[in-house]
Amino acid sequence: MTGKSNTVSVYLRALEPGDVDLLYKWENNRGIWTVSNTITPFSKYILTRYIENSHLDIYQTRQLRLMIDISDNDKHTVTIGAVDLFDFEPYHLRAGVGILIGNEGYKGKGYASYALEELIHYAFDTLQLHQLFANILVENKTSLKLFQNHGFKKAGIKKHWIKTPYEYKDEYLLQLINPGDLT
Repeated sequence: MTGKSNTVSVYLRALEPGDVDLLYKWENNRGIWTVSNTITPFSKYILTRYIENSHLDIYQTRQLRLMIDISDNDKHTVTIGAVDLFDFEPYHLRAGVGILIGNEGYKGKGYASYALEELIHYAFDTLQLHQLFANILVENKTSLKLFQNHGFKKAGIKKHWIKTPYEYKDEYLLQLINPGDLT
């Protein structure tokens, strides 16, 4: 799966054993725990086991993580983030979407948009899902804009949904119905 951003290609790829250090860094970044519903650190052992089992089918694990790589003319490749399908529900053909650009220096350059576009195509064309959903904090204007630019619509607001050390935060529920299912 690939998209173009100027002279840089954006790819989604399967997890590799060499990704363990990046996952360890990202998963243990307490700054994103609020949006990832994480409350405890991950060990390298657990992440290694996760990668070892990542070949299992989404129907078995109910989730899928793909890494986001960028490549300058296919010469220099850097892994900058990850996209997730989670809470996959095979009967209803729906899944949640999460996206992370793990390095501040790569944010705001359109890479997340290309990655999300590729994930949407994969979910609808290959997995033949009926719908995708995203949970986005009301204050996260950047993510809200990203998902809305790809056709996600606000379906509701979950009041006091996310607990932080200081307060409860509201969260939007956004949905994207497969356009092929609307005809």
